Amino acid sequence: MDIQDKDEALTKHEWILRHIEGLKVGTKISVRQIAREMEVSEGTAYRAIKEAETLGLISTKERIGSVRIEKKERHNIDKLTFAEVANIVDGEVLGGSEGLDKTLSKFVIGAMQQEAMLRYIEPGNLLIVGNRDKAHLCALEQGAAVLITGGFSASDEVVKLADELALPIISSSYDTFTVASMINRAIYDRLIKKKIMLVQDILSPESVVYALKYGSRVKDWRKLIEETGHNRFPVVDEWNRVVGMVTSKDMVDARQEQTIDKLMTRNPITIHQHASVASAAHLMVWEGIELLPVVDQNRKMIGVISRKDVLKVMQYISRQPQIGETFEDLIWSGFEECRDETGALCMRGTVTPQMTNRLGSVSSGVLTMLMTQAAYRLIQDYRKGDLVIDNVTTYFLHPVQMEREIVIRPRLIEVSRKFGKIDIEVYDGDRLAGKAMLTAQVFDQ
Repeated sequence: MDIQDKDEALTKHEWILRHIEGLKVGTKISVRQIAREMEVSEGTAYRAIKEAETLGLISTKERIGSVRIEKKERHNIDKLTFAEVANIVDGEVLGGSEGLDKTLSKFVIGAMQQEAMLRYIEPGNLLIVGNRDKAHLCALEQGAAVLITGGFSASDEVVKLADELALPIISSSYDTFTVASMINRAIYDRLIKKKIMLVQDILSPESVVYALKYGSRVKDWRKLIEETGHNRFPVVDEWNRVVGMVTSKDMVDARQEQTIDKLMTRNPITIHQHASVASAAHLMVWEGIELLPVVDQNRKMIGVISRKDVLKVMQYISRQPQIGETFEDLIWSGFEECRDETGALCMRGTVTPQMTNRLGSVSSGVLTMLMTQAAYRLIQDYRKGDLVIDNVTTYFLHPVQMEREIVIRPRLIEVSRKFGKIDIEVYDGDRLAGKAMLTAQVFDQ
């Protein structure tokens, strides 16, 4: 296929997508119908329809077929909607319900004079305040929603203005400090979730997903290689469910007219779109997979990710600053790195009350986490890499009380390009308090 043919195929592909986007919501779509209407091959029509499904323009259901649907945009994960705020604080929406899907940029606590309050309120804010009608009206006029604490209601004038501006007025029985803490915790949790990248985050909605049908032949596979330059593809059934995978190894000595279903690897490993990128990396390295189909809750393929894509994202994540800290981050931040008399890496810190169990000694879970973090730092110090744990064997030799200083000493026993084995010891003064043997898969950064 020459460049002109490729450009022509691309133009047809975009042409079909524009045609599908222009169809009325609820219109049924089939490969044969699109191919006939647009005067293209069924293969070109099929790939365009699959991309339209990935873009959220089409939904395919059993016994119904493919139907044009309203495209839904993904919400920004680190922003709360006013509807979510109302749910978090067990609130009652008094007015402005049409604006519940709007997102909140920040909240302002109205514990000040009204004139001073004006300097802090901006459009998209949420004013947290008690039973102060003038403050409610002021916030709405500034483009902010209002959360009334103490279980108070709002005046008819405030409710009317909220409805006109589509800015929610929410009433909660909690006090100002409690609702602010609850909202702050929710925002903090969103930031942590944002830091954890999911498989769906690395799928490009604009990319074309190339796949073979169950009944395709070897000649179709060769044609797809010429078009894309790739040599491995998922195989899907009529409902776009992944049923196999074909690579160049499967096609050795295969005849042109032979069907793919006789040559493909059946029941291939797939991953859900909401799985973490770290779990995808672990799966691909552990199973030796170069290409991993991504599926939705109905096990329909929505894209593919390559090993190169995943490792590139893992490298990017490792270089990002902490945005929202988990409990692990908070505990580990109390430890500092040091070197012993031999120059080996170690970590030193004090057992805080938050790290202890009900008896006042360090929790076994916290101690295991600290040893795991020490192993991670040792790998980074040795070879700019990341690790995914396969197994940890721990021994707790004697309890460590709060306010005691402990030293964690990780030691590298064995490491290869993909595998590492680390011994970790925890000392309470001169006494050995805990010990662990950890094995993990190692990824280069």
